[in-house]
Amino acid sequence: MAKVLCVLYDDPVDGYPKTYARDDLPRIDHYPGGQTTPTPQGIDFTPGQLLGSVSGELGLRTFLESRGHSLVVTSDKDRDGSVFDQELVDADVVISQPFWPAYLTAERIAKAENLKLAITAGIGSDHVDLDAAIAKGVTVAEVTYCNSISVAEHVVMMTLSLVRNYLPSHQWVLDGGWNIADCVARSYDLEGMQVGTVAAGRIGLAVLRRLAPFDVGLHYTDRHRLPESVEQELGLTWHASAAEMVPHCDVVTINAPLHPETEGLFGDELLATMKRGAYLINTARAKIADRDAIDRALRSGQLAGYAGDVWYPQPAPADHPWRTMPHHGMTPHISGSSLSAQARYAAGTREILESWFAGTPLRDEYLIVDKGALAGVGAHSYSVKNT
Repeated sequence: MAKVLCVLYDDPVDGYPKTYARDDLPRIDHYPGGQTTPTPQGIDFTPGQLLGSVSGELGLRTFLESRGHSLVVTSDKDRDGSVFDQELVDADVVISQPFWPAYLTAERIAKAENLKLAITAGIGSDHVDLDAAIAKGVTVAEVTYCNSISVAEHVVMMTLSLVRNYLPSHQWVLDGGWNIADCVARSYDLEGMQVGTVAAGRIGLAVLRRLAPFDVGLHYTDRHRLPESVEQELGLTWHASAAEMVPHCDVVTINAPLHPETEGLFGDELLATMKRGAYLINTARAKIADRDAIDRALRSGQLAGYAGDVWYPQPAPADHPWRTMPHHGMTPHISGSSLSAQARYAAGTREILESWFAGTPLRDEYLIVDKGALAGVGAHSYSVKNT
């Protein structure tokens, strides 16, 4: 029997919800392009519940314990002697979310003698040392596409919030004011602006499709160029690199995976080539942007705004400069953890576990590392010595 260690974020400060704002979720059975949503043999939760926190347990306890497996759930992951470290030593399976990542470093993987499977309940497995997983034969899987549209919607929301100066305007209302001039002094129309995405995979392309009706110019850069039919449909301009693209853009959104080629990409040098007063949106990974360079660009006016929901580390310390820099629209890492997305990634996690315990192949689109090599979507997103 297997020991499953699940690391999830804390429950709400007022306790686990007893009621919810809505009674149901829209039924979605496939994603753009035709990939089906998760298809587990069953679920033990009601879609729309809070599943990503400790008490939600991703809806897995009944399933696992009824089959003789054990489940340990904790939010304690970063301190010396954390519950995560204590329980990891004999865990067979580790489940973590990108929003509250349990960093599976090479050192931790080396100590986890029984570890065979690391599941990301969501998208993005850069909190796992993939080289170490490959060397030890640990399978790494994620629930690909489960929250791509969730994140794309968040990007659109943040883009409009920055350009229209929404958050400071809302604050005037909360403070009892009616200061129209203060609100509109930094407010513009998105219409007619040039918008570019760094990477045009599932999330990046979904962002482009959602912004096209705003009558903006659309640009992208990606290691895999989109089909000509898609470029023509959306009126896209392709650029060979981020450095080539960003000088043309009023808004840049980052939708790339984190790896050595993208780490620190948006530093002082690249930011200096952007239009003065451009906006930068980052819902991908925090380390793609240089923390202090972003702060400097906002304070100097080179950037008009920065928004995102990815930080390093996560959770971010109270003194993280992105909490207090001007003209930002930061949120905790929530873009892919809406209640709608949670229903999909919880179901996908169960589907992966069902296949794993049955000894049947995991969906190719869920695989990042398998049998000592990059596999599935991992082989598309990463390259050897670039993990």
